[in-house]
Amino acid sequence: MENTKKAPIVSKELLFPFVIITSLFALWGFANDVTNPMVTAFKKVMPELSWFQAYLVQFAFYFGYGCMAIPAALFIKKFSYKSGILLGLILYALGAFLFYPAAIFEEYTFFLISLYVITCGLALLETTSNPLVLSLGAKETATQRLNLAQSFNPIGSISGMMIAQFVVLSQIKSADYNDTSYAALDTATKAAIKTEDLSIISYPYIGIGIVVLIILVIIAFTKIPTTQKIVSLTYKESIKKIFARKVFFPGVIAQMFYVGAQIMCWTAIYQYVQYLNESAGTHLNATYMNITAMGIFLGGRFLGTALLSKLKAPKLLSLFAILAMVCCMGAIMLPGMPGLISLICISLFMSIMFPTIYGIALKDMGDEAKVGSAFLVMAIVGGAIFPPIQGLIIDIGGTNLADTLIAGVPEVKFSFIMPLLCISVVAVYGFYASKFEN
Repeated sequence: MENTKKAPIVSKELLFPFVIITSLFALWGFANDVTNPMVTAFKKVMPELSWFQAYLVQFAFYFGYGCMAIPAALFIKKFSYKSGILLGLILYALGAFLFYPAAIFEEYTFFLISLYVITCGLALLETTSNPLVLSLGAKETATQRLNLAQSFNPIGSISGMMIAQFVVLSQIKSADYNDTSYAALDTATKAAIKTEDLSIISYPYIGIGIVVLIILVIIAFTKIPTTQKIVSLTYKESIKKIFARKVFFPGVIAQMFYVGAQIMCWTAIYQYVQYLNESAGTHLNATYMNITAMGIFLGGRFLGTALLSKLKAPKLLSLFAILAMVCCMGAIMLPGMPGLISLICISLFMSIMFPTIYGIALKDMGDEAKVGSAFLVMAIVGGAIFPPIQGLIIDIGGTNLADTLIAGVPEVKFSFIMPLLCISVVAVYGFYASKFEN
């Protein structure tokens, strides 16, 4: 009689290493979402910056993925998953500690370089951890396993948002002044406020740098299993093999557009709330709105993991993408709180996209997932490409976000045309990948 027992998502013998690797997912979640509010923080502390310049925070942060992902793949292919994790943690800590001299010199460019170094470390961690999680068990549960591991990413993200709110945004002195009252201050007072505020901005990064060093020591003494067979393919042969898969390269493109959409929705929510406060006289807290979105995102991850046991991954991906597009339209067209609720709800339907695209693109790739993973991590550069474009749209209205209309809606709301377009690419990929699903 044929055994029809379904393989577990994670077997008992691999549970401990799975938990250890999964803890890393929270680390880059923290870095991502302690950084998103920094666009607003730097704009307050350095009011001479345009929104486009402030959004260069995201460019610097996510550009590291585009630069480091391929070298990361070469590194772990030559050495090991564990070596990639350790080097990634070293770079993460180094970039975090660079915030201290950046605050002393008070140079915006120095802060951007620090963020770039952090992301080079994150590129190594993601290039390593995602395919490692896929390999820690049966291949038929690989996408579920990655969705489960990615579910811990929002826990780090929520922590990052809360730190950004209570340690930075609520503490910086620049936020106590509007444009007029700040301009009226004398030069010495402005300089003192700037010095103190930039120090405050550096605190979360220095703190996480210490945490990363502690985790580095723990990982160094943890045995990380090698569960894949070693193959003798050259890097060139690996590239040829992975690009022969019809769902791989379109998956890289879809991932790039998805990450761009995610970062835009989670960054511009601060400007969206600011617009509502300016236009309607409300006193909404953008960080709390973003934490709500992240809570919904976290719930969506667990929901997605469950739904993947009943629906094929490409079908679920395209369904969630369509629903996310509907929410994007709501954020653009609906007034006041209904528009904000629509914006928050985008996170529910974005929740499964990153790991699901990842799982579809790398399915049955075996050891070549190390190289394939690099291209999918490199696609995170979408977070560097698209947010500055959204910043340019928001800049159309100048400092007052409630004045200028584009196609009949305020420029902040209209800027969500960018996430709408990006998510439409994900929907197309879901329909396309469905044709090749077994």
